[in-house]
This record gives sequence, C-alpha cells and structure tokens, in this order.
Amino acid sequence: MNEFSNIRFIDLFAGIGGFRLGFEKLGCKCVFSSEINESCRKIYKMNYGDEPFGDITKIDARFIPDFDILCAGFPCQPFSICGKKRGFEDTRGTLFFDICRIIKEKSPSVVFLENVKHLIHHDGGKTFKTIIDSLENLGYNISYKILNSKDFGVAQSRERIIIIGTKTGFFDFDKLQKSKPVYIKDILDKNDSLTAEKFEFLKKDEYTLIEKYLVQKQESGLIFVGYRNKGTWKTGVRPHTEHLSRVHRQPNRIYSINGTHPTIPSQETSGRFWIYDEENDFVRKLTLNECYKLMGFPETFKRDTNRANAYKQLGNSVVIPMIYEIAHSILEQGFFGGKNGKFNAEREFGRTDFESQREFDFGA
Repeated sequence: MNEFSNIRFIDLFAGIGGFRLGFEKLGCKCVFSSEINESCRKIYKMNYGDEPFGDITKIDARFIPDFDILCAGFPCQPFSICGKKRGFEDTRGTLFFDICRIIKEKSPSVVFLENVKHLIHHDGGKTFKTIIDSLENLGYNISYKILNSKDFGVAQSRERIIIIGTKTGFFDFDKLQKSKPVYIKDILDKNDSLTAEKFEFLKKDEYTLIEKYLVQKQESGLIFVGYRNKGTWKTGVRPHTEHLSRVHRQPNRIYSINGTHPTIPSQETSGRFWIYDEENDFVRKLTLNECYKLMGFPETFKRDTNRANAYKQLGNSVVIPMIYEIAHSILEQGFFGGKNGKFNAEREFGRTDFESQREFDFGA
C-alpha cells in the first residue's frame, strides 16, 4: 500500500481536476468533488470516472464523507486584476464562506487554498484579512505565500497565493523543492504532423520585432520581443505611442521561446499566444497541446473538443507540478496526528461511500 493511500481529500471548485491530479499522483484518495460548470464536470468525469456534485451552496456538509485535506481553488474573478475586483460584494466572492461552512462541519486536518496573487492586496488587504481571520477562528494555524509556477518545472510565469491551514504546527514553505528552469523551447511540439492542429505562422508583415538592445529577460523569465501589427483603438492614444496599446493586450504580444510564457488567462478563448523562434526566425501561435504542457497536464489527459472551452478550462486551472510539490510537502511535514498521517490507517470513517450520497440533493 502506498504510504499516503490512507489520506483522503476533497476537491472543491474542482474545474478539470488539477488538484486531484497532484494528490492522486501521491496515492491519496479523492472522496468528494464539486464543480458547477457543466463542461468542466463532463471533462472531470471523462478523466476520473465520477462526476462532481454541482452548486456548492446546495451541498449539505453533513453528508460529505470524512476527509483529511480540503482543497479549493475558489473563484478568483472577484479578486483578480482582470475582473472588476468587487470581492465579497460579488456573489462568487461569498463562496469562500461555503468553504468555511464545510470546514466547520468536517474539521479536516489541513486546508489547502489557491487564488490569484492580487487577493492579498484587494480592498487594501481587508478581504485577505477576512479570509485569514475566518480560518483562524475555525481553529487553524495559517501560513501563506505567493508562489510562481515557473519554479516548479513548467515554462509559465504564473503567480498564485497559496494558503495552508493546519490544526497542529505551521506549514513551512521553505521546505518546498524548487525545480531547475524550464523554457518555452523545452515544451514545443516538434512537428505539427504529430499533433491534431497545424502550426499557425505569422507573415513578416504581420508582426514587428523590437530592437535587440531593448530585449531584456525579466525576473519572471519572460522575454518580450515584439507585437502583432493589429489595428487598435485610436481615441485617447497619444501620438507615437500607438504600439503601446498593442503591447499591453496579451493577444498581440510575442515572447521568445528562450524564456518563460506569461500567465495563461481564462479570458483568452482563442488561444492567441505568440512565440518567436530566433534561431529559425519565425513567429507562430502556441498549439493547444503546448498550452496543456504549460499547465503540467499529462499527454493522456482527455480534453474538451470545444477549443474555447478547453482554453477557458486551462486558464481557470491550477499548475499540476506546483500542486504536486505542495501536496507532497504537506504530507511529508505530517499534520495528521503522526508522521505522514499513518495514524489514519486503522480509523473508522463512517459513511464514506461517495456514490451512496447521491440520494441527497447536492445540486448535481
């Protein structure tokens, strides 16, 4: 038996199962999942064999099987710089309190939350303080840190706030094992004849490369090298700054394959992510397959056949290798009453049959 096979977790706001992939790779068992989006639920079922329950607000926490770890990448739109940043005024923002409701009822050993980094600054820090205070009032010791996926073996700079709540001790982020840098060139499809989609190249007159002396590798690993020659709005644009509005819109930016890729957003449902191969002197769009690689999904992952859905699902997902490393460190640091949670091996869980709960109205 795997040393972590007795550890049970639940997957809330599950999306297409990024948390689940990370924990199951370690041998842990998912005993409950919830996701309201219908297309995500279909993909989840295709890959894991069970369909998540629906609206979390309709779930009676009493009937969720006992578990050790609560995982939730709760909706980030209310806190994201891409959204209106209304926080708890937005209905989605209040879904955090459904997490608290489940925690209060089930009292898991560990709470593992993920969100956009802007959450920590939203409303002058008041929103984040409310979240931390709520978790502490439920009896948890809280540790948090902004992590970047580029440090965990993927070629994407994607910063996220990670919040870990534990009943005993504090989670130590310094024990996470970082990986050597990976760049866009390392994950590219070598030949489009081996993929389901053809490479989409830009013609020379369709893009502009900036002067080499202006090209600098950023701390994030990004190397911005140019932009597409797309028409853009004119109103309010100062003379000789027209290119800036092009640059500031991600679908127009071009990045060197010798660096990392910027965050894949959920709003870009056409997959307009452009890369420059300096050695071969061409600009092309990333394939959808390459975007899955940037998120750390395995080649065997079954995908949505609707490309817009697939891009949105990726943008809303978590980066698998980063989740895996955090999960591994949680298990190794031992917050389950004994090292690696081995105390759980003989315990009674009561009603744990996931399927037997379908008699209740979970909004599935």
